[in-house]
Amino acid sequence: MDKRSNAVIGETLYTERLASGLTICVVKRPGMKKVFGTFATHYGSIDNTFVVPGSTGVTDVPDGIAHFLEHKMFEKEDGGDVFNDFAALGASSNAYTDYTSTTFLFSTTGHVQQNLEILLDFVQRPYFTTENVEKEKGIIEQEIRMYLDMPGDRLHSNLMEALYSHHPVRLDIAGSVESIRTITPEMLYQCYQTFYHPSNMVVFVTGDVDPEAIFAQVRRNQEAKGFGNQAEITRIFPDEPLEIKKPRVEQRMPVAAPLFMMGFKDNAVGKQGQDLLRHEIVMGLMWQMLLGKSSRVYAELYQQGLINDRFQARYSGGITYGMSAVGGETLDPDLLQRELEQRLPEATLRSEDLARLKQKEMGEMIGLFQSPEDLGYVFNSMYFRQIDLLSYLDVLNSITIQDVERAREGHLTAQVRSVSLILPLEHP
Repeated sequence: MDKRSNAVIGETLYTERLASGLTICVVKRPGMKKVFGTFATHYGSIDNTFVVPGSTGVTDVPDGIAHFLEHKMFEKEDGGDVFNDFAALGASSNAYTDYTSTTFLFSTTGHVQQNLEILLDFVQRPYFTTENVEKEKGIIEQEIRMYLDMPGDRLHSNLMEALYSHHPVRLDIAGSVESIRTITPEMLYQCYQTFYHPSNMVVFVTGDVDPEAIFAQVRRNQEAKGFGNQAEITRIFPDEPLEIKKPRVEQRMPVAAPLFMMGFKDNAVGKQGQDLLRHEIVMGLMWQMLLGKSSRVYAELYQQGLINDRFQARYSGGITYGMSAVGGETLDPDLLQRELEQRLPEATLRSEDLARLKQKEMGEMIGLFQSPEDLGYVFNSMYFRQIDLLSYLDVLNSITIQDVERAREGHLTAQVRSVSLILPLEHP
């Protein structure tokens, strides 16, 4: 067992790695009533082209298959539902798929050992048949069609398709109606056996628990299943041009006011670990300084009536992609675009604002440990990008105003900028 602590925030991360390659991580939170556990795999919607360990050929699978596989994991061979097993113990359970990972989780105030055992077992007990796969296609098709009718979802999805020409991050996580119709049980088993091996997964538990007891339980559970070693998975991504695919995309939907989102494609990709963490923190601080609620640009745009209090700017990314998104409702999207294009490169970035925002970020990091769910989500996101959670504050403190200036200069250029609009049906 590895025990690492951060004296500034007063938190400790306990870690153990099993012979199969499975990593177990525990954050002990004395006095906290809720226990939150996750079992996550480094497998998301962008992992559609890969080489199966032990083979040489390239495998291509349909868009949306990672999300489809997540749905199917809850179905038991006897026809039962895993959600009912958790509910019988007073726990809630769920799962989610993003671009790079799939996470299964439970939250409980009791019966921790039993709930953890259910989590470990159902994620490692797939059951796919032609009949249950075909049934699931209808369910997910309805989910996809629901997203197509959601203006906010379309706003973001259209922007991703405008920014990216080939990278699969441009595609909806759930896939398309056409792509999921081609999924078979054999494809699901192949993806499961490739990406759900323990060496590609992590167990995370936080709450008032004994780390040694958690490690011992997971160790016993895994030893009984006899997992062997697996070679590293080769993930293949297409070459992505530096420039955007298109500068503007519009769609008309039944909305009361236009929805606006300006995006910037990040070409500084390939980072991981602490380099990636530093890059993301710098980008986040840059947007807070430029368009946070305390910024001058935000205040002026608000006073002009171009934005409201739901307007926001953020950066998101992974090892192979990255992008910034700025947007919200606006009554004049064309004027807002012109104002942002002019103001963002010229806005003054001040060292005193950076110092204040770094203090704010430090407080939010400390507060993160008070929310088991948020901590679990952030931990898994960082883990699969080889980022050390406990090093966050050290990296944050090392960032200078010059770092932020360089980030703005390299990121906010017309060559990587695109705008997505959802316009009312009757908008002139």
